[in-house]
Amino acid sequence: MSKRDLTFSHPLMNAAGMLGFAPGFRSLKDFGSLELGAFVTNPLSLRPRKPATHPEALDYPGGFLLHTGLPNPGFSSVVRQHARHWCNAELPVIVHLMADRPEETAKMVERLEGLENVMAAELGFAPLLSDDILLITLDMCLGELPLIVNLPREQALTLGPRLVDAGAAAVSLAAPRGRLTVDGGRLTEGRLYGPSLFPQALETVYQAARIGLPVIGVGGVYRRDQAEAMLEAGALAVQLDAVLWRGGMA
Repeated sequence: MSKRDLTFSHPLMNAAGMLGFAPGFRSLKDFGSLELGAFVTNPLSLRPRKPATHPEALDYPGGFLLHTGLPNPGFSSVVRQHARHWCNAELPVIVHLMADRPEETAKMVERLEGLENVMAAELGFAPLLSDDILLITLDMCLGELPLIVNLPREQALTLGPRLVDAGAAAVSLAAPRGRLTVDGGRLTEGRLYGPSLFPQALETVYQAARIGLPVIGVGGVYRRDQAEAMLEAGALAVQLDAVLWRGGMA
């Protein structure tokens, strides 16, 4: 179990991938009259990652599909560049780690434990990893820092309770994945965003809360009343994703 509590001064924060690697002038305290309680970094891998060969942002009714390859300069580079920014930020920082390899993930979490103002690590996983890999990764990363496990909705309800029992502080909901055609029929897979996702996301939060799962809701939240509905349904906090690219919620 972590030796620090996971608490938020305000129950709203950005989702990973929305606002960069460190709090900036748009996210320190207020984002379009929206007060945030934490800043979540873009996903970080141990080694640098290049963009996808064919990055895409494809509209569909009710949202869009985003395929980027999750490019980033690598963990050590980002820490060198931004650790001071994290320390001096007015918001506590949650570092989102790409947690596909247990040993590498444990090394990143251990290094984060010594950094000021890092309140938690959020562990994101590649699709189709086995439950055992996720449980092993969590076990290897347990220490001082609270761990948030980022899971698809279905897995949040089935595996989430086991991960919390094993020491995770909370479960956050990963953006669902889907496929669309582009360039005359080529299939592109990516993460889905948009208002159409809200009913399913709210249902997952509701079901998670019913089984006592500490859950951070996300998905399709474009209005304040939707964020409030997730909190009333039992969410520990709510992450905002693509709505932030529009300047904030209505």
